[in-house]
Amino acid sequence: MRVVLSALGIAIGIATMIAVVGISASSKAQLLRQLDALGTNLLVATPGDSMFAGETVKLPKEAVGTVGRIDGVEKAGATGDVDATVRRSEKIPADETAGIAVKAATESLLEVLRGKVATGTWLNEANGRYPAVVLGHVAAQRLGVTTPGQQVWVDNRYFTVVGILDPLPLSPEIERSALVGWSAAQQLLGYDGHPTSVYERSTDATVHDVRKRMAGTINPRSPQDVLVTDPSSALQAKAATEGAFSSLLLGLGGIALLVGGVGVANTMIISVLERRYEIGLRRSLGATRGQIRIQFVTESLMLSGLGGLAGVLLGAAATGVYATSGGLPWVVPLWAVAGGFVSTLLIGTIAGLYPAVRAARLSPTLALHAA
Repeated sequence: MRVVLSALGIAIGIATMIAVVGISASSKAQLLRQLDALGTNLLVATPGDSMFAGETVKLPKEAVGTVGRIDGVEKAGATGDVDATVRRSEKIPADETAGIAVKAATESLLEVLRGKVATGTWLNEANGRYPAVVLGHVAAQRLGVTTPGQQVWVDNRYFTVVGILDPLPLSPEIERSALVGWSAAQQLLGYDGHPTSVYERSTDATVHDVRKRMAGTINPRSPQDVLVTDPSSALQAKAATEGAFSSLLLGLGGIALLVGGVGVANTMIISVLERRYEIGLRRSLGATRGQIRIQFVTESLMLSGLGGLAGVLLGAAATGVYATSGGLPWVVPLWAVAGGFVSTLLIGTIAGLYPAVRAARLSPTLALHAA
């Protein structure tokens, strides 16, 4: 029982460390998958702060076209904020908007964002002139709309929902919006045609150059009035810092591992005291002190090694359960497995040295006499 409990202490320490590293690596792998799918070559231009107090900055109406002519830009699209509200019906008070914005959207927007329509269709040249609306993923949930064909109250008339979008991690503002066609927004909702956000997708090799030129291209007279951002930077920063808070848990795992090592040392010391007759008999039959030391160090290594192996399996299993339940890839870094197992062997060696030396120093005569 002492052996099992000592090995369990080692196993818990290693399992904690493996699980912490594995969960962190799995989360990072998921973020990198999202970045690969969504791309890091998306830029967004929005109005900046005016140098003059009280003055509102607007992007030019032709901003999408001018951005599309920059070398390296593959596609450009835009949205524009519309002064209107969207509700489930006209019976709902006007101030209960559920945080959903109404935006005009160009036909190219979805392609630029690499978004997908979960159900229904996207805005096109045909439906973009009529009271049709595409709901973002969050907007549809808040309005209680699940299928196309239903109607929502926009401003002072009903619009027909023609599509619902899949989640867009890089564009949360689109997820919380009701999108109408550019023409329909101007004709039916009084939209002035000035884009609020211009989205562009460029090649990976030219994204930095495009970012430098984008503000000046949109507004050559006042490029400082245009703010250019990279939506993927938040995901990149999150991926880079993933596991930063894991250091505390790794420290706790290390403490558990140290406690396990103390347990192994205690078990080996008690083993020496209980096996003095065996030690004395071996010494009287010709075993050297070195052989006695090797025996007890080997036993300590085996004890720690078994605990370490069990800990690696437990940690990997815990990571697998977490990854499966969260829809993440199951990633357990090889260096963590190898490092964890080697550390158990190192602790086993250290924990077994003192008991081994103590056993080797026992006098054969005194050991047999005491037994």
